[in-house]
Amino acid sequence: MMREFQTPTIASLLLILVAIMVLPDASVGDPRAQTVEFMCGHQPEHNTTLFVPNFVATMENISDQMRSKGFGVSITGKGPDTNYGLAQCYGDLSLLDCVLCYAEARTVLPQCFPFNGGRIFLDGCFMRAENYSFFQEFKGPQDHAVCGNRTRKSSTFQEAARRAVLQAATGAPNSNGYARAALQVSGTSNESAYVLADCWKTLNANSCRACLENASKSILGCLPWSEGRALNTGCFMRYSDINFLNPIPGSGRSRGTVVVIVVAAVSSAIVLAVGAIIGAYFWKNKRIQKKRKGSNDAEKLVKTLHDSSLNFKYSTLEKATGSFDEANKLGQGGFGTVYKGVLPDGREIAVKRLFFNNKHRAADFYNEVNIISSVEHKNLVRLLGCSCSGPESLLVYEFLPNKSLDRFIFGKYRLYIKGLDSKFNFKSFLRQDIVDRNRAFGPYYINVVLELNDKLHYLTDVTDANKGKALNWEKRFEIIIGTAEGLVYLHENTKCRIIHRDIKASNILLDSRLRSKIADFGLARSFQEDKSHISTAIAGTLGYMAPEYLAHGQLTDKADVYSFGVLLLEIVSGRQNNRSKTTEYSDSLVTIAWKHFLQGKVEELFDPNLMLQNYLNMNVRAEVLRVVHIGLLCTQEIPSLRPSMSTALRILAKKDEQLPTPTNPPFIDESTMELNDTFENPHHPFRHGDSASNASLSHSSFYPR
Repeated sequence: MMREFQTPTIASLLLILVAIMVLPDASVGDPRAQTVEFMCGHQPEHNTTLFVPNFVATMENISDQMRSKGFGVSITGKGPDTNYGLAQCYGDLSLLDCVLCYAEARTVLPQCFPFNGGRIFLDGCFMRAENYSFFQEFKGPQDHAVCGNRTRKSSTFQEAARRAVLQAATGAPNSNGYARAALQVSGTSNESAYVLADCWKTLNANSCRACLENASKSILGCLPWSEGRALNTGCFMRYSDINFLNPIPGSGRSRGTVVVIVVAAVSSAIVLAVGAIIGAYFWKNKRIQKKRKGSNDAEKLVKTLHDSSLNFKYSTLEKATGSFDEANKLGQGGFGTVYKGVLPDGREIAVKRLFFNNKHRAADFYNEVNIISSVEHKNLVRLLGCSCSGPESLLVYEFLPNKSLDRFIFGKYRLYIKGLDSKFNFKSFLRQDIVDRNRAFGPYYINVVLELNDKLHYLTDVTDANKGKALNWEKRFEIIIGTAEGLVYLHENTKCRIIHRDIKASNILLDSRLRSKIADFGLARSFQEDKSHISTAIAGTLGYMAPEYLAHGQLTDKADVYSFGVLLLEIVSGRQNNRSKTTEYSDSLVTIAWKHFLQGKVEELFDPNLMLQNYLNMNVRAEVLRVVHIGLLCTQEIPSLRPSMSTALRILAKKDEQLPTPTNPPFIDESTMELNDTFENPHHPFRHGDSASNASLSHSSFYPR
């Protein structure tokens, strides 16, 4: 019998609000995955054979802890080859944001190899690995401040910043090592100071206090500049005139107190609070109903799959992959590991073994099955079936012998491990006796590097080094067209529009004839034609995610268009967008391409393999230039200016169609741009019209670089 709804009292609404706040739902703010500073040790590791597996095991152990509590420590190995690791997200990050930040840190820190230690400070998290126990250290010779030089602030702001820094520094040691402060002076919003202070959780209160005292002295030396960061051995501190702090996450982490000093109208706040409580109550109730419906849908899908021809026995797939033998491993993505298998009838298959085995993440499994089983296109990987009744969830796909596109195009620029040259040898500054003593030279060392690659998935194996040469421009262009056709089908030719959300080179698989097929639909979302967008938790791969989606979680088909634009630039250049920030390349690939475009030097972006093969072919040269142009159109900062996928496909195919001049991509700081008179240069290859040629460069500081 349905109960009559009664208007809740203020007391009951307060109780409801408290209940809502303590529920461990993941929240999404800004993962702040921008690297502030990256430092490596100076000593080579003792024994490569032991160092690599110990380091990988440490990263895996920490990864598990980060997903559950936003902090992790691990000790792996014995003696001089022991690996000690620590990672921690700052207290205002939700668990979901934390995972995104840690994922970025984890891909950068291995660049220190073969040195035995390193640390990385990001704006949202910290990570360190050494061959000794550093967990109790709270100061060191590398402690320093990084000062912003954006704006000089008034004496009023400086006083507010000093007070906020001192409050956070004194409050954190007694609050589980974390505090935040916001100080607004005289009701003037442009004179606010925001501060975050965080000690590593391995420190006691006294060590934390000492670390933050040193950090506060260091960071206050940045005044009168509007921003400063203290990068200390045992803690991190930041102040800014921009509110970079995320709302308090409801992720279940007990991370200490919040110090807030504001000037507010109390009566207005009460009215707003009551309204927010009522709104939160109904919003939460709606979410519960939606979750129940999703659970019922998943149960129906399980039954349907179990009774259909898509269902595989778990034992059959286990046997087909040799009990998921590492020798059959094809690759690893964000949701699972893929293995090659052979069925009893001789058919070769690819089996995706999902990382999760719980109801929360099972929704992603059913989402992928539901979406990909309902679509069929020559440029989409074909789902053969799945197993959902065994001890873990498995997906079965057609086997594509050439694996993924990234293995072909990221050749010359794939090495970002310090200490290695382009021939996989140690650089000359390492002493030869160290190399000989550890037998870490030549093929043996290559195998060690490949083992690291297999675990961390950002290098390619040695046999792929020459694949870029085999992939001529004609093949690359066919891959581009095939990928575009697949996306057009998803966006426009299915019952519900499907947004992939994770278009990147590793998710473009190649068949025996190097034809492209889009794979990995674990993050895909569908919605009706009458909706302009859907709001969803942010997920994807940093470097390929559209800025408006990353900042606000509003998903449209233009998010896939942005990722496709990044992919075009990668195919042309042979460089990976989120690996371009090295000592040689300080900007992302998109930014590099934009600068080359403005300066009329687009050809400097070309993959050297293409230059060798096709430099004298003017038609090919013009086509490659056009693809870069279209890539920049797809990666424009303003979503409405990006073409739809059908338009992108059309202008790729119709080579005589005039192209508009692209406006700037996100993450451009105009103060660092060295512009010439490119748009007025008659020799510039892309000067078509002037509708956008005078577009100004905007600084989007709130998007991660």
